[in-house]
Amino acid sequence: MQIPVEKRFPKAIIFDMDGVLVDSEPYHIEVEKRMFQKVGVDVSDEEHASYMGTATDVMWRQIIEKRQLSHNVEEMTRLTNLEGIPFFSALEKLEPMPGLRTLLDFLENKKVPMAVASSSNPETVKIIIDKSGLRKYFKHTISSGSVGKSKPAPDVFLHAAKLLGVEPENCLVIEDSKNGIKAAKNAGMFCVAYGGASSESQDQGEADIVVEDFEKLTRLLFAED
Repeated sequence: MQIPVEKRFPKAIIFDMDGVLVDSEPYHIEVEKRMFQKVGVDVSDEEHASYMGTATDVMWRQIIEKRQLSHNVEEMTRLTNLEGIPFFSALEKLEPMPGLRTLLDFLENKKVPMAVASSSNPETVKIIIDKSGLRKYFKHTISSGSVGKSKPAPDVFLHAAKLLGVEPENCLVIEDSKNGIKAAKNAGMFCVAYGGASSESQDQGEADIVVEDFEKLTRLLFAED
C-alpha cells in the first residue's frame, strides 16, 4: 500500500506517543494492572486492550459503569496517575522505536513542524518525552485531558493542528491504537497506523495505511512517485 501523492507532502505531522514514539504501552499496562489489583477489579486482557489510546479517566469511567461500581472516576484517575508517575520516573531511559530518529531527522530537515498528541496525563508525557531524548523534535506536546474529550474524539488532534497553524486536512497523524486512529479520522486527517509490537491487539482497519517500520515511512513521504 502506498500513500497517495497528494498526502505525501503533509504540512505538519502529529505523533501519538505511547506505542508510536516509544514502546511504553507495557509500562502503562503494568501500572493499570497494579491499580486493578489494589481495588479488586477483574479486568481481562481483552477488555484492557480496548482502552488503549484513551485517557485514564475514560478507562475508569467505562470500567466503573460496566460493573456499576461505587468508585469515583476522578479519584481512581488521580490514584492511577500517582501510581504511574514514580514508576516512569524510575526508568533510567526509554529507547525510541526503531528507525524513528531517522524519520524525525528527515522531517526536521524538511522543516515539517511536528507535535505529540497523547492520551497520557501531562506529567507522564513530559517524563516519557524527556527520557526518550525526543523533545527537540516537537514544537508542542499535548495531553488530551488538557484540551477536551479523549480519543476517539478528535479534540487533541484538532488542538495540535491549531497550535501548529495548519488546517486538519493538511496534517498527517501517526497512531497505533484503534481509538487513536478513529480520533485522527474524526479530525479529518490522513492517518498512518504504526504496526509495532504493542499494536498487535488493535484493529487498525480504519487507518489510511499501515507501516511496520519508520524507515519505510521515511521513504514514502515526499516521494514524487
